[in-house]
Amino acid sequence: MKRQGYRTDLTLSQVGTKSRTDEIVAKGFGVSKSTGQRFIRLTELIPPILQMVDEGRIALTPGAELSFLTREEQENLLTTMESEDATPSLAQAQRMKKLSQDGQLDIDAIFAIMTEEKGNQKETVKIGMDRLKKYFSRGTTPQQMVETIIRLLERELQKKRNRESR
Repeated sequence: MKRQGYRTDLTLSQVGTKSRTDEIVAKGFGVSKSTGQRFIRLTELIPPILQMVDEGRIALTPGAELSFLTREEQENLLTTMESEDATPSLAQAQRMKKLSQDGQLDIDAIFAIMTEEKGNQKETVKIGMDRLKKYFSRGTTPQQMVETIIRLLERELQKKRNRESR
């Protein structure tokens, strides 16, 4: 299939278009052309990282982005993933790809990226507006509510410390 379309005089009609291997492969698997391209791109991954994609520990799209890293960069990434017990998000994979293309991706950059706290790892507390409305006047913004709550908590903490120090 790699050479298909080289003889355009044999494969093209006046208004037809050449078949593309990635489109044929994608169609055969019942996926979009871009998903097919990502699957093909995964062949550039070192085996241990490819296995992580196969097992679902790394998603397809970040895996495809990581395939643009050099073999040495992928080895460094694998070492960091194992030591930190973490896998890259899409945003992290894209940043590593960009740094790699710029010739700036070393083990320190990989470590710095991989040890960042991801948005979905941050713990949050949510309190519904219906529960807070009765404590605030109409027109108070959510940001003002947060600031007021934090200020009150700080005041309570200070009172507690004062009681304990007596």
